Amino acid sequence: MKKRIIKWSILLIVSSVVLIAGIMYYLLNQPHRNVQATAPDYQMDASALVNEYLSDVALANDKYLQIEGNSKIIAVTGSIIAIAEDLNQQKVVYLKGILGKAGVSCTFTAETNIQVENLKIGDKITIKGVIRSGAEYDKDLELYEDVILEKCVILHL
Repeated sequence: MKKRIIKWSILLIVSSVVLIAGIMYYLLNQPHRNVQATAPDYQMDASALVNEYLSDVALANDKYLQIEGNSKIIAVTGSIIAIAEDLNQQKVVYLKGILGKAGVSCTFTAETNIQVENLKIGDKITIKGVIRSGAEYDKDLELYEDVILEKCVILHL
């Protein structure tokens, strides 16, 4: 009787491990979202997006961010105030938001970096990307944090 219980316990544990491993494999190997081919969920001016976050962070987060990771794709129009490169050699374009406060930081991918080459500071542009973080005021640092868009592509120049 005891051997039978041990045998079924081991079988149950092995089955559970195989099932969990299969689920993890499935979840980790899902295809990535193609931002370039997907229509934006929202289209707005950079200052309007920043203002929405600074007015009510919780409401804006509910509207644009999702816990599952499929946050909204947003097309943002604004004037370029800076162009930089991050540590991963990805181009980052900063759009002007509310004067003296936050703006919009748009990070391009390795595949879309080439789109940034001909841009100049002051150009008015529309960029589409996945929102990752909203604007807010950091009391400890006494500065505003930008809205962050990732996987960006240029829609209109």
